[in-house]
Amino acid sequence: MITTNYLVIGSGVAGLTFSIKIAEKFPNKTVVIITKSDEEESNTKYAQGGVAVVLDTETDSFKKHIQDTLIAGDGLCDESVVEMVIKEGPKRLEELMLWGANFDLDSNGHLDLGKEGGHSEYRVVHHKDITGFEIERALLKRAHQLSNITILPNHFAIDLITNHHVKHIEDEVLTCFGAYVLDQNSGHIFTVKADSTLLASGGIGCVYGHTTNPVIATGDGVAMAYRAKAKIKDMEFVQFHPTALYEEKGESSFLISEAVRGFGAYLRNKKGVRFMPDYDERAELASRDIVSQSIDSELKKIGDTHMFLDCTHLDIKAFKNHFPNIYNKCLEHHIDIEKDWIPVVPASHYLCGGIVVDKEGKTSISNLFACGECSRTGLHGANRLASNSLLEALVYAHNIFKYHSKNQYSLLDLTIPDWNDEGTVIPQEHVLIQHNLKQLQALMRDYVGIVRSNKRLKKAIRHLDLIYDEVEDLYKESKINNLPL
Repeated sequence: MITTNYLVIGSGVAGLTFSIKIAEKFPNKTVVIITKSDEEESNTKYAQGGVAVVLDTETDSFKKHIQDTLIAGDGLCDESVVEMVIKEGPKRLEELMLWGANFDLDSNGHLDLGKEGGHSEYRVVHHKDITGFEIERALLKRAHQLSNITILPNHFAIDLITNHHVKHIEDEVLTCFGAYVLDQNSGHIFTVKADSTLLASGGIGCVYGHTTNPVIATGDGVAMAYRAKAKIKDMEFVQFHPTALYEEKGESSFLISEAVRGFGAYLRNKKGVRFMPDYDERAELASRDIVSQSIDSELKKIGDTHMFLDCTHLDIKAFKNHFPNIYNKCLEHHIDIEKDWIPVVPASHYLCGGIVVDKEGKTSISNLFACGECSRTGLHGANRLASNSLLEALVYAHNIFKYHSKNQYSLLDLTIPDWNDEGTVIPQEHVLIQHNLKQLQALMRDYVGIVRSNKRLKKAIRHLDLIYDEVEDLYKESKINNLPL
């Protein structure tokens, strides 16, 4: 067993920001960060766009950013949350820069602000087209400087420990006492006992066949919270990014940033027709849900597998400077954007719902907090405004830190039972697991995609029930492991 003051599950911007702040505030207390892959592997790392923050008050305002967010969320945002997050943005960005995160500057030495779909003004702070990578680098560097932070890579959180596990706890208040964790190198499952647990575990992208998310985005945090009886909401609001690179031989995963359309790129069908002006007066700069639905409509009309992003009319030298990673990735696929259109297709990108939290990041379970994509704050409503996700993670990590600064938890004198997998074995055949995974991804892509119908959703439920029963049977007889599929 490991005993710690703060257990953080996830090593993206949400988990690292909280960990750094709390470790600096309380140098005599310990923080343990669990991450299922390498410490730098997270959705944060792959965030290309940037952080949406109101800085140029001559042309922009908090009111404009709030309104853009509410419009994108289709009237389902919590307006008080939207106002709080956006007004906190400049402070949190300044703090990130003080920690060593570098962002692009213009010729006058000021932050170079970009514009993305759904934004009425230039307000996106970025580092080329690898903003998330730069933020992750800066946060990890700072975390490693703090001796009371321990990062455990290749460790997989399996289940939250609650009253259900600790039989002699009679308190009616559902409480989290830590988590059971799998050491993926040894296969050993051990207990992490914690005063406070933060779920910062990212999204669910890999539930779908086509996703911009890395392979670690499998929704474990939301699933653990659900099994622990935490309140979950708005899981139907999955945002599809309109422009993932289409790859004929495989599932698309590489993101062509929203900022490319903000830079002036056009969407065209195979006949060369620029179709977005027919769907929305903002054309390519409409919000992601509108652009994704428009592409989906065009694909169904024409019977095609993908559309195209045309950058051939743009200043290629400036494009290379702004989007070097995208430019080089296209070249790897034999696409010269100076003369070739980029084949694109919508892909699962971001979960707008998740574990319900209040403004301090508290879930419905005592001692359990959630932050980042796994949480449902009310900021995004039905559809996230571009580059509001890193902003949300920074603000909520700070709010959770502020709460812990005023409210200290102490470990209860209780005995937590070891993980019990008696009578189970490592399965000799993984074909059933692999089959169920592929079936789930195809089912979600075909029946629970961008545009849904009651008929397809009812079919999805029937198929999901069958998959659930098979997985339950496998779970009862199998030792938990991470053997490759």
